[in-house]
Amino acid sequence: MANATMAPAGGSLSGGKVLLILIAFFGLDFGVNGLMAYDAVSTFRGEVVDHPYEAGLAYNNQIAAADAQSERHWKVEVTLAGGVRATFRDAQGRPVEGLTVTGVFAAPADMNRDRPFALREAGGGAYVGGVSAPAGVWDLKLKAKRDGATLFQSKNRVTLR
Repeated sequence: MANATMAPAGGSLSGGKVLLILIAFFGLDFGVNGLMAYDAVSTFRGEVVDHPYEAGLAYNNQIAAADAQSERHWKVEVTLAGGVRATFRDAQGRPVEGLTVTGVFAAPADMNRDRPFALREAGGGAYVGGVSAPAGVWDLKLKAKRDGATLFQSKNRVTLR
């Protein structure tokens, strides 16, 4: 009886085929990873402020401003029924008037959904605006200035229904 060897149906697996299989596998892997990395970098820079380096340098100024705000002992009450109403009172309970009050309903995960607004003075330390945002979770950021100097700022998480 003759000794016969049986070859696989698709031919033999040579070193050249193994090399091509490995090149194709890793080429596809690197190609897909490169495409995903490009898409991630091109759609979101990873920054939440326009100039992060300068903001980092100004950190000590932000701490000093927060200390000055704390020393004023202002009491600020915000209601969101039918718009935004912010009432400012000083340490003695007197209304704080003459402020320029602005704010933002900031979406926690998407800066493109932020809704900036300005409040107008209504007297008695109250500042009002018919502003609203869709239902959901928002960061309500308020800033009050007088003569260009920021005297008060806050950030609070609110849920609108």
